[in-house]
Amino acid sequence: MEMTIDEALSYIHGTHKFGIKLGLDNIRYLLEKLDHPQKQLKFVHVAGTNGKGSTCSFIANVLSQAGYKTGLYTSPYIETFNERMRIDGGYISDSELSELVSEVKVTIESIVAEGRNHPSEFEVVTAIAMLYFKRHHCDIVILEVGLGGNLDATNVIDTPLVSVITPLALDHTEYLGTTLAQIAEVKGGIIKKDGITVCHPQPLEAINVIQGICKERNNDLIIVPVEQAQMIEDVVGGLTFKYEGIQYVLKMIAPYQMQNAVVAIEVLKVLKNIYNFKWDEEMLVNGIGETRWLGRLEVLRAEPMTIIDGAHNLHGIKGLSVAIQTLFEGKPITAVVGILGDKDVDGMLAEICPHIHRVIVTSPNNPRALPAERLAEKMRAYEHLEILYVDDQIENAVRYAEAHKESLGIMIYFGSLYMIGEVRTKILKGNH
Repeated sequence: MEMTIDEALSYIHGTHKFGIKLGLDNIRYLLEKLDHPQKQLKFVHVAGTNGKGSTCSFIANVLSQAGYKTGLYTSPYIETFNERMRIDGGYISDSELSELVSEVKVTIESIVAEGRNHPSEFEVVTAIAMLYFKRHHCDIVILEVGLGGNLDATNVIDTPLVSVITPLALDHTEYLGTTLAQIAEVKGGIIKKDGITVCHPQPLEAINVIQGICKERNNDLIIVPVEQAQMIEDVVGGLTFKYEGIQYVLKMIAPYQMQNAVVAIEVLKVLKNIYNFKWDEEMLVNGIGETRWLGRLEVLRAEPMTIIDGAHNLHGIKGLSVAIQTLFEGKPITAVVGILGDKDVDGMLAEICPHIHRVIVTSPNNPRALPAERLAEKMRAYEHLEILYVDDQIENAVRYAEAHKESLGIMIYFGSLYMIGEVRTKILKGNH
């Protein structure tokens, strides 16, 4: 019996109760039962704390422009689950997703009947993605790590064409370690024998670990010279920069997207120089220039200026705060904020509060969310901040912001990916 899309999604999300399982035994066994789809694919594997999704998207877009059938696997999603697996920019269809869920469900039932563990939600989704990309004979798949690196379900693959490490910072410390060196050790777990690693510059304690892993596993390490990129202009319409004599115009406006783009360009150069992928300068400039990434300093409307940003940890908030200073220096800003309780909330507030003027406080729709009243309490320590409204329901916070939007100046929603997807839908579809 074919599942409906609602049944398929309920099945996937129902596996959430099996928790986060770091380790590769389950996913290995599941993929073995599905006839090893991952072994028939080529990958660029991307780990890091911030910038993974955008970097993956830049790489995938250029390869699609160059005529390669390119799979892209990312998480979490912002508005619709289907965003998580795409081929040449198109999301997986509801009907194909339902079909693949049915196929994987039958296999999982047989595994559980053998007395083995039920795979976790992320393992189930990763298996579905591998089948999807194999079924469509993708030339290459850009694979974003879910959590960490070494024990993440995506790490079931053999040596990828390129392993990529984006900026590292302290996040998910309960799983990944409490120092940058420990986090680098975990993320560096995607580096496999005899491969090539492209790495964004990192603090010394992290880069030392990455260099050690590359040496041990015989990887050429390219540390991307992001400082050589020159920003020419950054306006609300987009960011223009020059790198190695070529000028790029991004659809995105966050200054850190320039660095993500440069990491992507270095990965693409490896694919061209080592693996004979063919692309020219026009494909490169167009692919980078056409890339959009939902929810990363995304302008939802120009009048009144309304922006959503998935900044949800200290590193992301620093990026947002630089963007505010670059783009909106001296203009009044109203923030709508909701944060998960397991983040460095005090550090995030210390970074961002000096650059905002008024605030509407809410709470992401997630069991780990910090209650709005507790967040508001912390924000009251910043005397210049005017707290306009506090409500745990995102819907009510959006309704309040929209009702007063003409008088609130520039509006920026940030703090959690779980929040901004909901905000995006409400504002763009006008159902608040």
